[in-house]
Formats: sequence, C-alpha cells, structure tokens
Amino acid sequence: MTAAVQVEDLEVRFSDILALTGATLRVERGRVCGLVGMNGAGKTTLLRSVLGLVRPVSGVVHVDGAPPAKARRAGGIAYVPQSEDVDWDFPLSVQDVVATGRFAHQGVLRRPREGDREAVEAALARVGLTALADRQIGALSGGQRKRAFAARAIAQEANLLLLDEPFAGVDTGTQEDLTALIRELAAAGATVLVSTHDLDTVPALCDEVALVAGTVLDQGEPAAMLEPHSLARAFAGRSLA
Repeated sequence: MTAAVQVEDLEVRFSDILALTGATLRVERGRVCGLVGMNGAGKTTLLRSVLGLVRPVSGVVHVDGAPPAKARRAGGIAYVPQSEDVDWDFPLSVQDVVATGRFAHQGVLRRPREGDREAVEAALARVGLTALADRQIGALSGGQRKRAFAARAIAQEANLLLLDEPFAGVDTGTQEDLTALIRELAAAGATVLVSTHDLDTVPALCDEVALVAGTVLDQGEPAAMLEPHSLARAFAGRSLA
C-alpha cells in the first residue's frame, strides 16, 4: 500500500548550509508521527519539503504516491506554521483565516458557497472560536492563534496535516485540547506530521516518533524513541535531565 508520506534519501541545502542529508521517512495513513529534535535540527525543513515548498538537492518526496505539489494544489495538505512565520498585523479576521482553508474547494474566483461557509463555521465551533470569528487574527492570544490555524486545517478537509511546534507558547488547557483534536483527526483517517522539542507532549500525541538531527536518525514507537540512549543521539550536547 502506498504510504501517506514517503521521503527517501533527502538532501536540502540553503546556500552553503546543509540542512538535511540522507533523510528517509515513511508514515502510513491515519498515523501521528512526531518529529523530535533540537531547534535547528531540520524539523521545519523536513515539514516544508513534504509540503513541497523546499527544492531538494537530491532525494524523493511523495505524498500519497505523488509529488507534494499535486497534493497541495488539490488541498490535500494542511500546514500549521510556527507563530513567528505569520504576519499577525495583516488585516484578516479569524473567520477570514479559517476560510482560506476552503480555497482548493472553490473555483478560480474563490467565491464561497454554502458548503464552504458551513465548513468554516463547523471548524470554528470545533476549536471553540465561534465567539471570536470577527476578531482580527493578531488580537488573539497565542493559544487562540494556534486554535485558529487548526480550524483552518479542519475546514480544508486535508488528508495530511503538517504542524510545526503547535504547543509552543500555549497554556496547558490549549495543549490538551489540541492533542485531543489531533488524535480525533487521525482516528478519522488523517495523517499528521508534528514537529516538537517538547518531549512531555509526545506519548499522548504520537503513534510513532522520528528523531531528527540533520537527518532522520531513527523512527519507531514513542517508548523506544524516548529511551535515554535514543534521545542522546538527537539531543547530543544537551542535558536531558
């Protein structure tokens, strides 16, 4: 069976900086795979490669057996970026942001239909942001912003969700709610790649873990990947106490 995500021997460079080399990853449908490693380990680069926004030097990336660009154009990939990658001053409401998840379902003129409006309303309700639908996106708290982009992913009805540090800067309640939401989406058949360096979130969230440190060092069940001798490889030079 074709994997939801297949990365083989991927090498990515930015000018003279080698971001990833020899990275190989396979994730089956309906699984939540955590990308675990230090800041700067290449987790975001790997996510953006799967999204098709990074041109590799060599290697292959497939989403459902096809190049990522095909799945992205069809709305099959939803991406929740890190907070610092978003222009929070842009004059869009929460509802506007969530509605962008429907673009792939609309025509060239992107005229929303009743089904689009219903999908946006349902997504906002699912993350508890209905009352804030008209608020400017930058006026939200950190946790509310994460919920808004999660709602956009839900409205998009994508088969693959890419989440880059979704728990950074959020409170415990939001973290628990997002974890439950991700598990629900996976149970419904979505595949999820989520990058994190917060090890406490991994056991409840992930079906499997890939250790990232300039490549994919290893991939397996969370219990095995979170053993001290495994983590030492990904967090070399950093205390795990």
